[in-house]
Amino acid sequence: MKTGQIHVQTENIFPIIKKFLYSDHEIFLRELVSNAVDASQKLKVLSSTGEYKGELGDLKVEVILDEKKKTLTIRDNGIGMTAEEIDKYINQIAFSGAEEFVQQYKGKDGADQIIGHFGLGFYSAFMVAEKVQIKTLSRHEGAQAVQWESNGSPEYTIEEIKKETRGTDIVLFISKESKEFSEKQRVQGVLNKYCKFLPIPVFFGTKTEYIDSPEGEKDDKGNLKRVAVEVPNQINNTQPAWTKAPADLKIEDYDGFYRELYPMTFDKPMFHIHLNVDYPFNLTGILYFPKLKENIEVQRNKINLYSNQVFITDSVGEIVPEFLTLLHGVIDSPDIPLNVSRSYLQADGNVKKISAHITKKVADKLAEMFKKDRTDFESKWPDLQVFAQYGILSDEKFADKAKNFALLKNTEGKFQTVEEYKNSISALQTDKDGNVVVLYCNNIDEHFAQIKKAKERGYDVVELDGPLASHWIGKMEQENEKLKFARIDSDSIDKLISKDDNVPSKLSKEDEEKLKPIFESSVNKEKYTIQFESMLETDSPVIITQPEFIRRMMEQQRLGGNSFYGAFPEMYNVVINANHPKILQLLERDEEVSTQQAKYLTDLALLSNGLLKGQALNEFIERSVEQIG
Repeated sequence: MKTGQIHVQTENIFPIIKKFLYSDHEIFLRELVSNAVDASQKLKVLSSTGEYKGELGDLKVEVILDEKKKTLTIRDNGIGMTAEEIDKYINQIAFSGAEEFVQQYKGKDGADQIIGHFGLGFYSAFMVAEKVQIKTLSRHEGAQAVQWESNGSPEYTIEEIKKETRGTDIVLFISKESKEFSEKQRVQGVLNKYCKFLPIPVFFGTKTEYIDSPEGEKDDKGNLKRVAVEVPNQINNTQPAWTKAPADLKIEDYDGFYRELYPMTFDKPMFHIHLNVDYPFNLTGILYFPKLKENIEVQRNKINLYSNQVFITDSVGEIVPEFLTLLHGVIDSPDIPLNVSRSYLQADGNVKKISAHITKKVADKLAEMFKKDRTDFESKWPDLQVFAQYGILSDEKFADKAKNFALLKNTEGKFQTVEEYKNSISALQTDKDGNVVVLYCNNIDEHFAQIKKAKERGYDVVELDGPLASHWIGKMEQENEKLKFARIDSDSIDKLISKDDNVPSKLSKEDEEKLKPIFESSVNKEKYTIQFESMLETDSPVIITQPEFIRRMMEQQRLGGNSFYGAFPEMYNVVINANHPKILQLLERDEEVSTQQAKYLTDLALLSNGLLKGQALNEFIERSVEQIG
């Protein structure tokens, strides 16, 4: 037996590893299983170059839990190590076996698949183990098996042992503080998270499957009986869809892989993009467009980052622009720089190039879909709208390409690009200042009355809803001079698109002054402002409007994007139609009757806008019932 000290610069290396090297202790299992996969990949390379002439056998990694002994073993039948190699790669921590190996075999088949950093990765074991053993037999003919052991101090022992099979066992004696990792369910969860797509089969225990009876036994109905059998529990799919050529995959394969990634998601993705780049950087992956819901926050963090099929993180904000985090799927790149624990991304030139490439691929895909089958693209637009708006608002390069496929849909269901729409409505919907006015609603049913009045004048109305609509509208107005958006309930219809031929008012200033306090008594004056406007007699006697600017700022505040403006109070205008017969009649009634009728007309307007609630709504209903004779 040989004893010695690990070659480290400080004797406090292990406390540092335990506390600071890894952000999450469960990552130890990813590191050790990844190292075991590396050992198998190395043997494949040596075999392909003729330097290893033995039988490869079925290369695999086994994770073995002994709940009674509180040990966790990671076993491979890969390259193995000699005593000298243990001394070099384990004791002399400055060296990385994988890095040195890649340098030596650069350009040879499979060398780019070596992902481990055997060194610091191995020492992550001491975050959860009070003692670690390495039992290993090298690939070299006639090699002597050896065992290395350490209790987490710089001291170690190394001795010869008997071991019949090539490869390495890493045996962890789980500490009391980390006893969770001696529980089957916890280990299974970590393996599912980090090792789901590793390129070498990874097994953990067994699982129950049901097969037809080998003896041919039949049930009462004459069907073959199904019997339970225990089979090895393989954790991973070694050839996930993103590692294959797009030409070798059908749409069913892409949909199946989506279900594999998100087994609890029942919606199918709308479509996908297969990333496959080998110059000037390596990048593979599949990005899916899900059907986005209203709450965009819920959709994020569904892109998983892998490095040579090893899961790294689902926080990919450094790699993809923020708006692309609404997509789902996988990105795999060995060229993304990671820190020593492979847990945090480090921004550099490659990351920026990868980010720009993904943005371009997404924009090009949408543009291609629009050009190839516009009808199909239009059918998908309601689900794409939030995503596209987010991209337009946050990424100028994407916004530039999106001009050609971002759509508006009018209340008749017709789709047009902003440029197409602007040209189609400009003749009629241009106000006296030369602005082309896009009238919009956020809900056709809620704005039915206003839409009806607009159509009576020959105007067109588009439907614009979603959490980003007000931000997107603001950007469109900034980029398109003489283009203005106005929500259909933000003013009376004739003020939304103001013309020179105004309708004369039938109310004098004295009449307005007489009626104003009557209507003010019907509402909360801090929230509602009384206004008189000359409208058509056929328009409503009273309408409720909310100024466009105030409403937009309130919507943007709710999304958390405009604290600059301060808090905006909820304010509305009660607009009195100065030409409506019901309003003119109020001048002829006594004060009590005119007050009651003004209150009723105002309540009707509030009710039509969903603003009559609680006690006020109850009182309105009771008054209405009393009037039924």
